[in-house]
Amino acid sequence: MTLTVGHPPRGPVPVGGTGYFRLGGPYESRMPCVAGKPFVGCGTNRPPCRAVRPPPWNGGMDATGNTAATTPRLGRYTIDTDKSSISFKSRHLFGLLPVHGTFAIRGGTVEVAEPIFESSVQAEVDAASFRTGHAQRDAAVRSVTFLDTDRHPLITFASDRVDTTTVSGTLTTCGRSRPASLSIVHSEVLADAFTVRATTRVDRTAFGVTAARGMAGRHLDLTLEIRCVRI
Repeated sequence: MTLTVGHPPRGPVPVGGTGYFRLGGPYESRMPCVAGKPFVGCGTNRPPCRAVRPPPWNGGMDATGNTAATTPRLGRYTIDTDKSSISFKSRHLFGLLPVHGTFAIRGGTVEVAEPIFESSVQAEVDAASFRTGHAQRDAAVRSVTFLDTDRHPLITFASDRVDTTTVSGTLTTCGRSRPASLSIVHSEVLADAFTVRATTRVDRTAFGVTAARGMAGRHLDLTLEIRCVRI
């Protein structure tokens, strides 16, 4: 059986007028079909014979025509240490057991420039803030055997290139500097502030921290949640 939509023999349907639909065969219905609208059948389950076209894509704009900011305003920002954090995970006992912990950010600044790759990031982390919830392990990591926080109280990062997905620079720990790259996985931009989530992996042996191989994890997978406020 076929379904066709047509008009009575008197001619075209005027705007706002009606036509009729015809079922294949000798049957004809006189149910109205409003010009410019899809036919809807009888009953409670009445899907249209043709789907109404969706509105055209508007390029990602909201209903008011405004677009969300994708980069912060140009200028100098300070890291809000109360709303920023560094968490990490590793494995010890030859990779059998997970370890989770945190560091505290002491401070830092971000310069947002145009073009974006001329921006810069400077940050300081309190090495003695290492915490895993296990007092004996935390004391051992802060000791001369590992981080030696009395001699090297700060862990620092200074960028040398910034783009929308990556911040590359130099990480300094225990008096040794090595290249490091932070991958930006999420960002939220407000009028005078922005928040960034970034991840990276650090190999402690690259910084001369080589004690307890196997017993203590070699790699730390870090997640940084950084809140910056415009000065």
